Amino acid sequence: MTVSPGDIKGLHKYEILLLKTLERLMKKYLWVPEENIRKSSRLSAAEMEYRLGQLMEKNMVKSSSVPYRGYQLTFSGYDALAVTSLVRNGTVTALGSLIGVGKESSVYEALGTGALVIKLHCIGQRSFQSARLNRGFMPEWSHFPWIFASTYSARQEFEALKALRKGGANVPIPIAVNRNVVAMSYIAGVNLHQAVLEEPRAVFDGIFENIKKAYELGFIHNDLSEFNVMVDGDTVWIIDWPQWIEPTHQNADDILLRDISNITTYFTKKYNIVESPEKIRDMITGKQ
Repeated sequence: MTVSPGDIKGLHKYEILLLKTLERLMKKYLWVPEENIRKSSRLSAAEMEYRLGQLMEKNMVKSSSVPYRGYQLTFSGYDALAVTSLVRNGTVTALGSLIGVGKESSVYEALGTGALVIKLHCIGQRSFQSARLNRGFMPEWSHFPWIFASTYSARQEFEALKALRKGGANVPIPIAVNRNVVAMSYIAGVNLHQAVLEEPRAVFDGIFENIKKAYELGFIHNDLSEFNVMVDGDTVWIIDWPQWIEPTHQNADDILLRDISNITTYFTKKYNIVESPEKIRDMITGKQ
C-alpha cells in the first residue's frame, strides 16, 4: 500500500481526530462501533458520517456491517497519522516519491533539515502471527490488532540504528520515529545488487567489518543479503535492521552463518570471490 502525499496534506482536522479515535479504540475493539466513535470524538452524527466517508474514499478507513456497524484503520490511515505527526514536529517538511518497496516496508524520499528517507513499516496480516511468535518486541496484549505490530517493528529498528551509529557502524542516521514510521538520513549510493563494483574485495571486506562491529555491539542483522547493503564506491552501509537479534539468542550462530552465507554466495557468483562462511563467522565471533 502506497501513501498519497496529497491525501495526507488534504486531511481535515476532524478526519485526523477520527483517525486518532480509531487508533485508540482499536486496542479494545476489532471493529470500533459507530456509536463509540461518535461519543469519543464528540462530533455530530452527520459530521462523523461525512468525515468517515471521506476517509474511506482515501482508503484510510474501512467499515463492516457484521455483526454491527464498525470501522478500522487501514495501513494508509496509520501511515497518515505517523507522517502528519512528523510534519507537525518539524522532522519532515516535504514528502517525495516512493523509492523502494520491501517485504514489510515502503521507503520514500523526504525533506527535513536536509535530505531524508522515511520508512513505513507494514507487517502484513498473514505474517502477523509469525511475527508475534518469533519477534521478542511484540507485546503480550490479550487483544492486539495486527496493524500495530508495525509500530513495534519501527521502534526495534530505530533503537538498533541509534546504538549501531553511536558504536561506529555504517548505518543510516536515525532521526525520529512515530508509530510505524522511521525517519533517517538519506544514503547516497545504490543497493549492492544493482551495483557494478570496481573494487569488489574492498566492499566484501567492508560488509563484514560492519557486521563484526555490529556483533560486538550486540546486534546480528538476521536478514542480511545483497538487497540491504548500500554502496558508494567502496563505502558500505548496512540497512534494514528491524529483525535483529542479540548474540545471546539460542540460534545466534546459525542465523549469523545464514547472513554471512547470503553475502558470500552473492560475491562468489558475481565476482568469483570465494571465502568460507564458517571462517568468517568465527572471525566475527572471536572463535578463531
